[in-house]
Amino acid sequence: MGAIKRSFDGYLARHHRDHGRREVFVSIAIAGTLAAGALLGVAWAAGFGEVARQLAHPRWIWFPLALAGTVASYLGYLVAYRELARADEGPNFRLRHAGAAVATGFGVFMPRGGFAFDQEVMCDAGVSPREAAVRVRGLSVLEYAVLAPAAFGAALFLLVEGIRDRGGVQLSWIVGVPVGTAVTLVLLRHRTRFRRGGRIRRAVARFLDATVRLARMLLPPNRNGIGAVVGMTVYWAGDIFALWACLAAFMPHGRPSVSALIVGYATGYVLSRRTLPFAGAGAVEALLPFALMWVGVGLAPAVLSVFAYRVFNLWLPVIPAAPGLLALKRRHRRSARAARAGA
Repeated sequence: MGAIKRSFDGYLARHHRDHGRREVFVSIAIAGTLAAGALLGVAWAAGFGEVARQLAHPRWIWFPLALAGTVASYLGYLVAYRELARADEGPNFRLRHAGAAVATGFGVFMPRGGFAFDQEVMCDAGVSPREAAVRVRGLSVLEYAVLAPAAFGAALFLLVEGIRDRGGVQLSWIVGVPVGTAVTLVLLRHRTRFRRGGRIRRAVARFLDATVRLARMLLPPNRNGIGAVVGMTVYWAGDIFALWACLAAFMPHGRPSVSALIVGYATGYVLSRRTLPFAGAGAVEALLPFALMWVGVGLAPAVLSVFAYRVFNLWLPVIPAAPGLLALKRRHRRSARAARAGA
């Protein structure tokens, strides 16, 4: 058991450059097991008979639109990633390099999550580990800086319209976003104190530092901020549209409104795909169907829609992610050889 544990710990800690075919296949197997187990569990809760009945007649025309939404979301994230990377004299990734990093970071074969991978890519580009960590956290903050206000506005609209709040989902966004923003603004005034504390206080300090850096990147005269915000907005909009198209494939009538869908989507993504290990395999499949149920979607069509959505959102991206990983490894080897030749 000790040898197995050491081997698994080594697999988790391994740099992305050291991931060979075995590690990739192991990661895909783990992700597939987690996703399948979660979906089967939710399908059992919904009733296998009802799920099978809903599965009988999908409307296939919506699936190409779901694919288009997924492609748009990746292009948007590519823009945001590249703009934030090169802000404040950061590395000016070529489009091909940034594309490989984005595609690979969303791959299921990142056992520590896409942000850990992003930090390694930044370091390979010559950024110091501390600066790379700040930039990657800034990318994470930007994700929620776009999604959270959208969920707040959608929840507030539903409340004004008198839509029933199931499970307090709407209220959690209406209260949580302003309170979280206010707390963050208060803590920013004292962020230097948190750097001298324990592990939790230092984690808070790192979040606050990333927030300040992101704010500086978004303010004039920095011109990268607008592109980053627009790109991240396109990312979320494209991904939500992909989910909506998958819902339309199994729900010809009674689909949730756009506001309800945004609230359900944001609730199901308590943590983003890039934050979670294995691109959120298992976690998203377990949470998102219930989040959709809380905004009025039946659990049976919700689990089928999430299954289809994850085919586009999680499994099809493996196709560009695998060569993306290989391209990054080759690029690092070329850079290392050039550095040795120059020395």
